[in-house]
Amino acid sequence: MHWSRLHGNKLTRRSTVVAVTFLSAFGTEMFSRVTFYPTLMYNIVMERLSTRRWYDRIDDTVILGALPFRSITPKLLEEENVRGVVSMNEDFELRYWVTSKEEWERNGVKFLQLSTTDIFETPCQEKLQRGVQFIRSFEGTGKSVYVHCKAGRTRSATLVGCYLMQRYAWTPQKTVDLLRSKRPHILLHYAQWEALHTYFNRNVVPPETQTEALNDVAG
Repeated sequence: MHWSRLHGNKLTRRSTVVAVTFLSAFGTEMFSRVTFYPTLMYNIVMERLSTRRWYDRIDDTVILGALPFRSITPKLLEEENVRGVVSMNEDFELRYWVTSKEEWERNGVKFLQLSTTDIFETPCQEKLQRGVQFIRSFEGTGKSVYVHCKAGRTRSATLVGCYLMQRYAWTPQKTVDLLRSKRPHILLHYAQWEALHTYFNRNVVPPETQTEALNDVAG
């Protein structure tokens, strides 16, 4: 199967590059700040009016979701047995209604923040490795890890994808198919797909089999 069929057509890729180039002058971080509350409100409305859920369980260890408001924290602790949280958010996104690091830790929950700018940035490989290591420390304990960004669609989905690839030795495509079956509204752009493939090649596929595996992915 051709790369463009797996990861969106070339027009989508070019559009993303053009958008990033334009925003580099304006500042992706500033753009993220300006759009934060409008897009957060959009997510809240969509959760109320559509079939979207605020969070979804992915496997026995990971829950992928949106910002953990204080109103849902008791449910996460008591019903989902969340004892670890990975936040992909920047500091300004975690103000006001979101459960803080200190609040999590008072409830016996380990907290890891891997700050990544929303919309046009993707977590770097070092952050992805740290996040996967953190998540995998909970495997087999019966405890859950809540992995989130603002909407639980892109930044956090990228990290969860890396975790799934490493734990189950899945290809990026199989991983994203599984994620979409659990949380249909995840949104991965070219940069996120590229991050998944880089992580896959560096951490999942043995060097001597990388060429064969990439041929299988390409179809």
